[in-house]
Amino acid sequence: MTDNTPSITEWLASQHENMLALLEDLVNIDSNSYDKPGIVAVFERLQTFFGTFDVKVTWHEHEGVKNAISVEIPSQQDPNKKAIMLMGHCDTVYPKGETQKRPFKIVGERAYGPGVADMKAGIAMNAFILAAYAKFGGTHSPLIGLFTNDEEIGSPTSKFIIEIFAKKAGTVFNSEPGRANGDVVTGRKGGVFLELEVFGKAAHSGANFSEGISAINELCLKVIELNKLTDLEKGITVNVGLISGGQSVNTTAPNARAGIDLRIFNLEERENAVKAITAITQQSFVNGTRSELKIIGEFRPFVQTPASTHLYKLYRESLQTLGHNAGEQFSGGCADSGITSSLGCTTLCATGPVGGKPHTPDEYMEVNTFVPRSQAIALTISKLPA
Repeated sequence: MTDNTPSITEWLASQHENMLALLEDLVNIDSNSYDKPGIVAVFERLQTFFGTFDVKVTWHEHEGVKNAISVEIPSQQDPNKKAIMLMGHCDTVYPKGETQKRPFKIVGERAYGPGVADMKAGIAMNAFILAAYAKFGGTHSPLIGLFTNDEEIGSPTSKFIIEIFAKKAGTVFNSEPGRANGDVVTGRKGGVFLELEVFGKAAHSGANFSEGISAINELCLKVIELNKLTDLEKGITVNVGLISGGQSVNTTAPNARAGIDLRIFNLEERENAVKAITAITQQSFVNGTRSELKIIGEFRPFVQTPASTHLYKLYRESLQTLGHNAGEQFSGGCADSGITSSLGCTTLCATGPVGGKPHTPDEYMEVNTFVPRSQAIALTISKLPA
């Protein structure tokens, strides 16, 4: 097998301006998780990029939603080997029109714009790494590039395609933004997002108060019990982050709704916590009310393993040879790396360019980390078993 790593890293070093140009195009496309045309526009821009390297792009759908695109670079050795997957999401949290208000810009050594770090820079970086391997003939294992559409809302449609590709992969680099100090993420909490609906009975609050059954009162009593499930020592948190309900100020509320966020370290805690939440929501504290609970999104925990620890060490050593450093940290936030980790893939997260203040108007990406973070992945791949 030919070791083309020096050619790949040298070529990546020459592509800094082109990387920034692609990033600018991607950032200036509105792609909120619910903006289907915007997501497709990002996919199309990536398809155009890969077309210049004669790399075929495959589109994927789930229940009529275009939820991902993928590219595959064949192995130099064995096409049946477990693949190495570079993964990232193309959606952002920002509303349509935000890119017109705050288009991509570079000030000093930082780039700014909606989703510039989380995670348009990561998908641009992955695109260039994959293009480099296509240009110089692949590596010892098949390479997969997967670009998805809805991570910011729990990957409700893309998780299915992630699972399909994860079963083909042995190693996964998820290019969420490198932390502001350069760290990568070697473990994450899992999260479950639930929606609770409470039903009562409307009545005029002056003339017929006693005939009413308040769904709002019922919801408030449930929230008190749900809050008791938080155990900070165990890292289990239950947060009721959204509430709404009622018909008018002078009507007993016939309905109420709450959004619930559960965070856990492992799947056993997940099962126990969901059972406890379900028990509370099924109990009626106000006679005559009824409730419905459903899971609307979920991230599995990213649990660190000896294999993922070794992968982190290889990556850190590779980055150090380039004059940069990456510590490791655990994150209470969730990501698609939990899906791949739970399916047995050796996973490393936050391998994208370094950035900070995601989900805010001040979100930024450190421009000088674009090339070395891409080169570090190539160097790490070269150290994986052939």
